[in-house]
Amino acid sequence: MHKGLPLPVLPVRNGVGPSCVALPSAGQGSMLDFLAQRLPYVSRIEWLARLEAADVVDERGVVVTPDRLFEPGLRLYYYRSLPAEPQLPFEETVLYHDEHLLVADKPHFMPVTPAGHYLHQTLLVRLKNRLGLDDLAPLHRIDRETAGLVMFSVQRTTRGLYHALFSGRQITKHYEAVAPCCGDVAFPREHRSRMEESAQFFRMHEVPGPPNTHTRMDVLEVAGGWARYRLSPITGKRHQLRVHMAALGLPLRNDTLYPVVNDPPEGDYSRPLQLLAQSLEFTDPLTGEHRHFESARSLQPLD
Repeated sequence: MHKGLPLPVLPVRNGVGPSCVALPSAGQGSMLDFLAQRLPYVSRIEWLARLEAADVVDERGVVVTPDRLFEPGLRLYYYRSLPAEPQLPFEETVLYHDEHLLVADKPHFMPVTPAGHYLHQTLLVRLKNRLGLDDLAPLHRIDRETAGLVMFSVQRTTRGLYHALFSGRQITKHYEAVAPCCGDVAFPREHRSRMEESAQFFRMHEVPGPPNTHTRMDVLEVAGGWARYRLSPITGKRHQLRVHMAALGLPLRNDTLYPVVNDPPEGDYSRPLQLLAQSLEFTDPLTGEHRHFESARSLQPLD
C-alpha cells in the first residue's frame, strides 16, 4: 500500500469531492477491468469514457489510462456521478456562518451527504456550491427523513476541536417528535438499551446486552391521541430516537422504517417524518462563548 501521500489528488468539482477505491493486494488484468468489476453500477463503457477523459487518477496524481495494468494496493480517485438524480423541491437555510463553523437548518427528505440516489441534491453539496466552501464537512449527521439543525466545520485546521465536542458528548441536543400518546409508558424517562444493526442492514434494532444507547425523553403536549415529545440523545447511534420510540410502542408519525418498512413512492413528500433536530447548545472550544442554535422549522400540529 502506498501511504503518506497528500489527499485528495483531485479538486472539488461542482461541490463534489473525489471518491476513492483501493485495489486489493492481489489481482490481474487492467485498471479498466478492475473498475468495471468492482463498481458495476457504472458500466464498462462509461468507465472507459471516464478513463479516456482523464477523470480517474492514482494516489500520486497520475492519470489512469484504459490499458494500464492492475497495481496491487494502489488507491484510485474518481468523480461520482448519477445518471438521474431526484430534484428536491425544498431549500436549506443557513442560520450561522463564521470562519470556523456553519449551522444549517435542513428540510425533511434532504440527505446530509451523498449516498444512494442523491449527490448534488444533498445538504453538503448544495452548501458547497452555494457558498464556495470546498473544505466544508459535517460534524455530525441526521437522517434524510429528519429535519433540523446540522453543524459543519468550515476549515480543516480547527475541525478536530469541534469533532471533539461530539465525541466527548459536550453538546446538548434536543429533538422534537410526534408519536402516539404515551398511554401506560411513564414520562419523563431515561431510555437505555443495546442497539445493533439488524439483518436488514439499513435498519437497527434493540438486542439483549449492556446498553450502548441512552436517550432522555419527556412529553411536551398531548392532543387527539397524539403527543409531542422532547427527545434528548446522550449517545448517537444511527436511528437511535426512532428505534427507542418504536421499542416503547410509540413509533414516530410517518416513520417509513420502524416498526415496519413502508417506503413511499418516489417523489411523494406528503408524509414527512415527524422528527426535528430542534436545538444545539455547547461551549465554543475556540472562543469559550456559549453557543445556542434553534431550528426555525416546526412539526405538524397535533390532531
